[in-house]
Parts: sequence; structure tokens; C-alpha cells
Amino acid sequence: MRAADFDAVTLDAHGTLVTLADPVPALRNVLSERGVERSEQTVLAGFRTEVAHYAPRASEGYDETSLARLQRECAGVFLGAVGADLDPDEFAPAYVGALHFEVLPGVFESLERLRALGLELAIVANWDLSLQQLLGEAGLARYFTVVVHAARKPAPDGLLRALGELRVDPARALHIGDDEADRDAAAAAGMRFAPTPVPAALASIR
Repeated sequence: MRAADFDAVTLDAHGTLVTLADPVPALRNVLSERGVERSEQTVLAGFRTEVAHYAPRASEGYDETSLARLQRECAGVFLGAVGADLDPDEFAPAYVGALHFEVLPGVFESLERLRALGLELAIVANWDLSLQQLLGEAGLARYFTVVVHAARKPAPDGLLRALGELRVDPARALHIGDDEADRDAAAAAGMRFAPTPVPAALASIR
């Protein structure tokens, strides 16, 4: 692929730009602070249960009110899975606070290269409203002109919205992501697609 063929690159977030650090130690700590002791295996199983609940509902946290509701709901799912009789309303902030994301290797360098090539950048992710805060904390926000959360991929709407705000034709845009939802959304939007990791995806751009 030639850089001259593109005006913009859109990227997924989780699994593309950032990854979740092991949440089990922090989750055990917040439970212990509330008098609940659980094994690593129990907490990990509870977390996986919560993730399975959250994943198809991530787009439901599209504003402050709906995000708070989703976070309470997910905290309740986790508490139920680990057998902890705690108030989900009180526990939700601690649960969310125990989840920490790390920028994947090579991402900063890749974004710098894309910017140097003169390409517009956007994030289009199946993530709730908290994505905005995460990008700021991770030092990634400065690279992106547009951020679309609650994108509902594999539907192409989020990608088309981002390109509309950038005023870029889909045929002149590339999407980088880590799963089939990203590939399918790009195809439906009329965009090129490259799979993660980001540095490898960019290696083919000259």
C-alpha cells in the first residue's frame, strides 16, 4: 500500500492501541478492603463472566447516565459471580478503578509516523464513553482528530461517521483493527483494512 493512496487512518482501541493489564490483583484488593477474600482463580473467573456480559453491551454506555448504569450493572455481575454480597452502586467505582490499560508496543512510534505522513487519524471503537478519559490518561488523545465510541462494529456507521467528520472518502481511508468486527465494518464502509499489530500493519505502507 502507498501512503499517497490514503488521506486518513482509523484505528480500533482495545487490542489495537491498548491492552488491559492483569486486573486480578487489584480486584482482589478492592474486595479485601470490603471484607471479602477470594482466590485468584475465583476473581479471574468472575472477571471473565463480567467481560462476557459487558462486551456485547459496551455501546450502551454512550453518555454519562448510561455509562453509570452500565458500570453498576457490570459490577453487579462480577459480585454475583464471585459470591460477594456487596452493594453494586458502592462497588462500581472501585471495580472500574481496578482496571488499568497499557499502550501496546510500537503504538506511539506508529502514530508519529502516520502523522508525519500527513494522514488524519481517528479512533472508532466498540467502547463506552470512558474511552475519552482513557485516551487522555494514556497520552494518546493528542494524535486523534476524531474519536467515535459506541461504534457498534461490525456495522459501518461509526467508521462512516468518523470519515464524515474528517471529510475523507472511504476509498481513501484505511482501518486497522484486531478482530473480524473491524474487518467486516471496514469492508461494509468501503475502506481498506489491515490487521494488528499496528507496527506490522504500517510496515506495508510506503
